[in-house]
Amino acid sequence: MSDRTARFTLDPAFAVGDVNPRLFGSFVEHLGRCVYTGIHEPGHPAADEAGLRTDVLDLVRELGVTAIRYPGGNFVSGYKWEDGTGPAEERPRRLDLAWQSIETNRFGLAEYIDFVAKIGGEPMMAVNLGTRGIAEALELQEYANHPGGTELSDRRIAHGGKEPYGIKLWCLGNEMDGPWQTGHKTAAEYGRLAAETARAMRQIDPEVELVACGSSSQAMPTFAEWEATVLAETYDLVDHISLHAYYEEKDGDRDSFLASAVDMESFIENVVATCDHIGARLKSKKKIQLSFDEWNVWYQSQLAEQEPGNWQEAPRLLEDNYTVTDAVVFGSLLIALLRHADRVTVACLAQLVNVIAPIMTEPGGPAWKQTTFFPFAQASKYGRGKVLQLNVGGPTHETERYGEVPLLHATAVADESTGAITVFAVNRSQTEPLPLEADLRGLAVTRIAEHSVLADSDPEARNTLADPERVTPHAGEGTTLDGGALRATLEPMSWNVIRLA
Repeated sequence: MSDRTARFTLDPAFAVGDVNPRLFGSFVEHLGRCVYTGIHEPGHPAADEAGLRTDVLDLVRELGVTAIRYPGGNFVSGYKWEDGTGPAEERPRRLDLAWQSIETNRFGLAEYIDFVAKIGGEPMMAVNLGTRGIAEALELQEYANHPGGTELSDRRIAHGGKEPYGIKLWCLGNEMDGPWQTGHKTAAEYGRLAAETARAMRQIDPEVELVACGSSSQAMPTFAEWEATVLAETYDLVDHISLHAYYEEKDGDRDSFLASAVDMESFIENVVATCDHIGARLKSKKKIQLSFDEWNVWYQSQLAEQEPGNWQEAPRLLEDNYTVTDAVVFGSLLIALLRHADRVTVACLAQLVNVIAPIMTEPGGPAWKQTTFFPFAQASKYGRGKVLQLNVGGPTHETERYGEVPLLHATAVADESTGAITVFAVNRSQTEPLPLEADLRGLAVTRIAEHSVLADSDPEARNTLADPERVTPHAGEGTTLDGGALRATLEPMSWNVIRLA
């Protein structure tokens, strides 16, 4: 037996928690081509009567996204929600300071609600607490959600929205800790504004669910202190606090890049500790949940090489083309979220189409899947149920950024309605296959339903307009289930989905 074998035990008696479907959310911001020529392109051969691209709708449904966060992002901090209502031809054109673009407002609130309905998702609306405040948030809430009989709700009805939009999940601004944010505030300033906005929104609807802005990343100099200050003001008024994190390979250090989830799990655990510390200080029995409402692989270091929007409509911005290596890291980030499903109850892949996205389009042309499409679609499809505790023993290796890390990163989800178990696993080694043995204690599974692998002999392999199916999952070989033991060999630098039935 190889001493390089990774091992774990699964027991249905030991669980992390149930997966909230909102863990598989995504993010649509008015940035680059995410909206225009992404999800919305009137005149495209595949456009429906509302101008939504049906080829993109099909891919979004296959991707399996749930909650859709909108309209930003940095964009929201300069956004007037009224601009996106009423007849599209009468809507104003505005400067978007966040991305130096022209916003036409042809796509607005009604179009967003229509898009979410067509993919079977849930709206997650952000309010502008950068250049606006409490009054505008309340007006948006009334316009969107009140049945009728007031000026704002009747305006929605006159605009064609007979039924209320029923938005329950709201973000109180975006990345207000960031100096780049229009209307950036200190933690104390934001905490007071968020608290008063939350209190007022609950006067309209006591059951509204609210997300306070946490830190834009764990690397922010105000991290943890920001959360503590904001939560001291908002603890009894909000339900979630947000986390944002992006990862990229730097200076050729691929081993550290493959271990990016070490940082993500640390971030989650540190925010949980801060939340619970404030709760203890306030003598509250309430638990603040985490909304990891921006996460992805994103090559931010290349931003300096890109031209700004230069006040164009829907410029090509942040259109990263992902490699199979990126997809393996992406899958590992999904594993990190699932491993903390007891506290991470909302997560939004940023973003959905064209902008650092799993789906790409060409204006007037096709839509196709990036490499990152596959881990997300598989996790959303098979990662529903109860996350089981999984403690890995086995080989490790040294990384420059994160020190010694396990070569195996994994989690498992039990579907209690069918008895099926899905193991999600990443082999972080660039060069060596990883033998895996799992003791399936007390689990009534009898066969391997599937072993899907995303890996490639070329770590730079990617899907492009010219070759949209260069990278796709393939079947794993030699995986067995015998006597309550799962045995598999994970290919070097691979994302694996092993389904047991």
